[in-house]
Amino acid sequence: MLKVNSERKAKASYERDLTTGPLFKGILFYSVPLIFSNLLQVLFNIADIAVVGRFAGSLALGSVGSTSQLLFLFTGLLMGLGGGVNVIVAFYIGSKSKKDLDQALHSSFIVSMIVGTILMIGGYLLARPVLSLIRTKPELLDGAVIYFKIYMLGMPGVALYNYGNAVLSAAGDTKRPLYYLTFAGIINIILNLFFVIVCQLSCAGVALASVISQYVSATLVMIPLIRGRDLGDIKFSFSHLQLHREKTIRILKVGIPSGMQNAIFAVANTFIQVGVNSFDATMVAGTAAGANLDNIIYSAMNAFYIACATFIGQNYGAGNKSRILRSMLIANLYAFLLGAGMSSTMFIFGPQCLSLFTGDPAVIQAGMLRMSIMWFSYPVATFMDNTIAASRGLGKTSVPTVIVLLGSCLFRILWVYTIFAWFGTIQSLFLLYIFSWTITALAEIIYFVREYRKI
Repeated sequence: MLKVNSERKAKASYERDLTTGPLFKGILFYSVPLIFSNLLQVLFNIADIAVVGRFAGSLALGSVGSTSQLLFLFTGLLMGLGGGVNVIVAFYIGSKSKKDLDQALHSSFIVSMIVGTILMIGGYLLARPVLSLIRTKPELLDGAVIYFKIYMLGMPGVALYNYGNAVLSAAGDTKRPLYYLTFAGIINIILNLFFVIVCQLSCAGVALASVISQYVSATLVMIPLIRGRDLGDIKFSFSHLQLHREKTIRILKVGIPSGMQNAIFAVANTFIQVGVNSFDATMVAGTAAGANLDNIIYSAMNAFYIACATFIGQNYGAGNKSRILRSMLIANLYAFLLGAGMSSTMFIFGPQCLSLFTGDPAVIQAGMLRMSIMWFSYPVATFMDNTIAASRGLGKTSVPTVIVLLGSCLFRILWVYTIFAWFGTIQSLFLLYIFSWTITALAEIIYFVREYRKI
């Protein structure tokens, strides 16, 4: 009896039915652990930037910072794939289909590991050619290549963590990923300091610390899935590993376009990085520092996008149409308010925030130029990103991907070679964000409304 009671308590603590209950409270409580989890993921890279900037110098800071958009191209693919896994698993949880859930759970594991391994090999082999292609400064190139190659060795770990996190989140469990990332984040910071200060490994040291931390978090997130004691019908077993054709196709149809959306943003931002690289090393370093503050804001808001897709996925599977639209609107409201509050605060305390990464006044001033544009741009992004998440919750990702391709990637490339080429200032470069986000958001909203009416 004691064992049964303990299992029931565990189930109450972790498994959550997202198809019932008040949405304002439900989405907020679901998202808060995700906010901290996402922030801890960003802290992996921020710890790299802060330690290398403080203890290895501005050139090492620029080297690590120069890889940021390229790294997002790779990690963004895995995050998008994880988003697809999340939606499919949430749908089968909502529809109460145990067999389909088990097949999706194990098929998605195999897909995730295959993609992670391919990215690891491709990224490692193409590191120098790609970093040269995006015009990384010659004095920064060697450090950037070393950092990027080592970081690529952690791609299977990133894939495994995103898979496990996606499954747990689909079941309503956003607490344990936070605990695991907290532990891994502490390890990351300790190893950063050890490898850079004690071992004098500079860029290689911070990359190695990140890789180790990624595999730690990946291992931890798999433990509850393998045990399967408090996640309802979810239980991972290596003996059940098999690619089920129907589930694999469905996962790829949702996950690959979602990953491509992130990749498209990364490609478009790579063109922006080319524009940044046209300035001196001080501007590159300042922009890298400022971009890490941007990542904090985006990652916090992204928690509500995940909540939006997951709530919609479960309710779509359960046939609760009214909760689908309300989930989207409530998540968007939370994300907008959070983005506006965080970006305003960081702009007000910009110099103090940037000083976490560098003590060079010139680099801080360069970072503030970026922040002077981005602080009022990020709240606008919620209307685009949250609507994309809502469409993903309905299993619709192909058309949103095309919209992103046109509204963000193509538009940004045109902006770089027209508006930025004409004015040539760093502010004129970063203004493209708010314009591209506005255009893309309008198109995404129109598409979602059309698809919602078909339900």
